[in-house]
Amino acid sequence: MSSTAERAADHGPDQDRVWTVAEHLDDILGHVHPLEPIELQLLEAQGCVLVEDVTVPGALPPFDNSSMDGYAVRTADVAAATEDHPAVLTVVGDIAAGSGDLPAVGPGEAARIMTGAPTPPGGQAVVPVEWTDGGLDSGPVTHMPARGSDPHGGSGRVRVFHPVREGQHVRTRGSDADAGELALRAGTLLGAPQIGLLAALGRATVKVRPRPRVVVISTGSELVQPGEEVGPGRIHDSNSFQLTAAAREAGAIAYRVGAVADDAATLRAAVEDQLVRADVVVTSGGVSVGAYDVVKEAMHEVHFRKLAMQPGKPQGFGRVGPEDTPLIALPGNPVSSYVSFELFVRPVIRTMLGGTDIHRTIERAVCPEGVASSPKDRRQFLRGWYEPATIDGPATVSPVGGAGSHLIKAMAHANALIVVPEDVTKVAPGAEVDVVLLA
Repeated sequence: MSSTAERAADHGPDQDRVWTVAEHLDDILGHVHPLEPIELQLLEAQGCVLVEDVTVPGALPPFDNSSMDGYAVRTADVAAATEDHPAVLTVVGDIAAGSGDLPAVGPGEAARIMTGAPTPPGGQAVVPVEWTDGGLDSGPVTHMPARGSDPHGGSGRVRVFHPVREGQHVRTRGSDADAGELALRAGTLLGAPQIGLLAALGRATVKVRPRPRVVVISTGSELVQPGEEVGPGRIHDSNSFQLTAAAREAGAIAYRVGAVADDAATLRAAVEDQLVRADVVVTSGGVSVGAYDVVKEAMHEVHFRKLAMQPGKPQGFGRVGPEDTPLIALPGNPVSSYVSFELFVRPVIRTMLGGTDIHRTIERAVCPEGVASSPKDRRQFLRGWYEPATIDGPATVSPVGGAGSHLIKAMAHANALIVVPEDVTKVAPGAEVDVVLLA
């Protein structure tokens, strides 16, 4: 819908029409796009989506190296080794991780080697230190003697009690990845393992779509910050904390502004001040039909609508400021606010990230208790506890708490939303329902 048509729909003759959830979401997503790619340092790129294929520049690992602390040996020298008749080898040197000057291992010889150290010329396998006497002229040891407490260092003799096959306990060059191999595909979300791989490949920076910056503002003169005393008619501000945490979970860099009093000029100034660091602004409260609905009064660019859903009937969306920054106005009741975030804000964040999984997973599940009633012509989202299918039975979901949009405790004990369609007024016990997974 164009801006002109949108304004006519919201403020013109059919301003009272009821929008479906899908219509409102489609309109919002039609005005947001993935953020432009930028080059970031590796740790700054965590949580971002890769926009380039990354190939392996050189073999990984780049050289044969030991996977154990032990001794590099020739396999023929230890082929007949037993605990009663150990192979006795001359230790010709010490090889630590990072060593460059490697002693050659000849017949009857061994080199003491540490995990990650390059295998020396002539060394065909590594005998774990636990299969040797550690050079102490005794029985098997449990660990390598510390260098500082070993007077022989990398010299002397070692007794080996078990044979090894060629290549055993050696990580060969290119065994993880070969040069030119695809390491990560464009579109990959960069988590800790992916960051580790990029570092192993020698990449200091990577090209990604940045995490969107989301500014969260709650409204209401009745709101008091947690930690402060509440007086008569006052409540603690939970929405700004809940929505900021939800934005971070969705992948955004989120800033919590906190509660703004019910004053239009103050709210507008607060929004305008935050635009310099916002890709999206999210407000809660002040979007209904009351005399103190400050978001409706202050933000004339925002289009306010009634949606066929419960909770969360009043919603708003518009673009504000010189950069046409999206502003999504959510209702103020805590459950309404959170459900609305999941349905409308999270997909915006995921879209801006450039990911493909912009929506929560939806599963089918049996609802043993059923739903006694659901409002006609509204899509209801009930808090629920979802249990996945097992070999003994199908997935199930049970309602948690009542349908009230203020019941934040019940929301905290739910891991899913039970969806009751607009044309369904009750769900029979044991019937299947759609379930939006929240984790």
